[in-house]
Amino acid sequence: MTAAPDVASSTATLVCRVEDLTPDLGVAALVGGEQVAIFLLGDGSVHCVQNLDPFSGAYVLSRGITGSRGEVPTIASPLYKQVFSLVDGTCLVTMDKSPKPGHAPDLVVHTVRLDNGAVWIDLAGDR
Repeated sequence: MTAAPDVASSTATLVCRVEDLTPDLGVAALVGGEQVAIFLLGDGSVHCVQNLDPFSGAYVLSRGITGSRGEVPTIASPLYKQVFSLVDGTCLVTMDKSPKPGHAPDLVVHTVRLDNGAVWIDLAGDR
């Protein structure tokens, strides 16, 4: 792996290269002690959300099914099939379930920066 130049934020972590990702499939990574799910979509965009499924309590969202609701890219949980926006983390379909106690229904979305083919994740830049 070629070292990528530093990006604007000193809190960003180099995770992988875009070419290491498979379109429309997720991958889990440990960034700053937190499990995240990273997705390269067919349009070339890269998204990152928490890997914890708030409805099951399991770290499985990286194994979810990518799709869309209109123009909004989504991820469906592989367990109970809740659907979340990859843009802002909003839970779009709850499947008539409630999240586990202590968990919000929406996902934390992490800032992704692409620099010369390198994928940087910034936990401090959560949106």
